[in-house]
Amino acid sequence: MSAPTPLLARARALDASEIADIPWLHALKDDERSRALADLKVAQVSTGELLCRVGRPATFWFGVIDGLLKISNDTARGIPMTFTGVPPGGWFGEGTVIKREAYRYNVQALRKSLVAGLSVHTFHWLLDRSIAFNQFVMQQLNERLSQFIGAREIDRMTDPDARVALSLAALFHPVLYPGVGSLLRITQQELGYLVGLSRQRVNEALKSLQEQGVIRVEYGGVRVLDLEALRHHMQRSAEPA
Repeated sequence: MSAPTPLLARARALDASEIADIPWLHALKDDERSRALADLKVAQVSTGELLCRVGRPATFWFGVIDGLLKISNDTARGIPMTFTGVPPGGWFGEGTVIKREAYRYNVQALRKSLVAGLSVHTFHWLLDRSIAFNQFVMQQLNERLSQFIGAREIDRMTDPDARVALSLAALFHPVLYPGVGSLLRITQQELGYLVGLSRQRVNEALKSLQEQGVIRVEYGGVRVLDLEALRHHMQRSAEPA
């Protein structure tokens, strides 16, 4: 079997609809936007393909136009640990790009995904010149820190329903993932990969959350009906009867 074509060789310029889906681009000044658009590329990533790999130097800052990615790594004991999923609208890896470090995690496509990339050089060019871009990146870093702290809490949970609820809530983050809205396109198998549970157990948890009026399972996805209730599911489940 021949090796897949390198991602960069598959890359192309963005079309108008894809440009419209990049939240930080529209806050830039005209010259900054022109520089970013000249540099931005988009490529299709196949299911199971690694976009970033532990130990590889960061050369691009990535964002999801369409699809679903998984950020994960192995613990010191070799146990897989998923940090988060990245649905449409999500940009990630800014901390690694700022420090020009090698990746400390893997990023893998859970389904065929359309991913945009901005080169490290242009990323730093914007950091040096654009107040709006700096504000966006600072907000990303702040929200991402809270998200990863939450991911560690989820990883320690023994209640499967709470794990599913809080993992779903993280994917409906309006700042980090503005492209999701109220409907997340995700299968129960994909959610199981992110949460670390079987598809059958995820199905049970989703049925429970739907009965509580928190979500609605629709064809090809999950619609959130009460995001705050979803976020506080763990606290409610811990309250005495």
